[in-house]
Amino acid sequence: MSGYQFDFFISYARRGTVQQWLLNHFLRKLSDCLADQLAPTPRIYVDREMPRAVHWPSSLRHALKRSKIMIQLLNPQYFTSPWCLAEWHNMMERERVLGLASLEKPQGLIYPILYSDSDNFPLEGKVRGWVNFKEFAYPDPVYQQTADFVRFHHAVNKMAADLVALVQQVPPWQEDWPDVDPPDPVLAPTPPLPRF
Repeated sequence: MSGYQFDFFISYARRGTVQQWLLNHFLRKLSDCLADQLAPTPRIYVDREMPRAVHWPSSLRHALKRSKIMIQLLNPQYFTSPWCLAEWHNMMERERVLGLASLEKPQGLIYPILYSDSDNFPLEGKVRGWVNFKEFAYPDPVYQQTADFVRFHHAVNKMAADLVALVQQVPPWQEDWPDVDPPDPVLAPTPPLPRF
């Protein structure tokens, strides 16, 4: 299959609390807010939706290649994850090919959301404007019962409006988008059993 399949690809590290926050709060709220602003409802790819027996490294690469915008959930762990870095470099290379995120065309295809820290990010991770969600970085489900969750909804809704405007400016899909190789090996090999 060719062409775009997803409007947004969410790139995140699995360490720390960002994954819980994504699954407990952010993904559903973002989906709902996008649906309120654009029809048909924009499609979001998160690597939690892979069917059984699918080769997940290939599935991730396939989904990223067929996504219009990458949403980064930034925490210090993001910059130590070989998979996050491969996804990030893939999209930066696409921007380079298209002349985006450049002096002539500053707008890019990567939409960073600051989840935590930022003091310990590498310089390369600090040069793009991000949306600051540090004040909403509560991963536990009970957060939805607080008054602050209303502010979180408003912040996500504002961000969804940004994303809707951005996704409508994306260049047409190309078969030859760059494909940076994923980390190798995908999983550490099983150590051999000792012989007695």
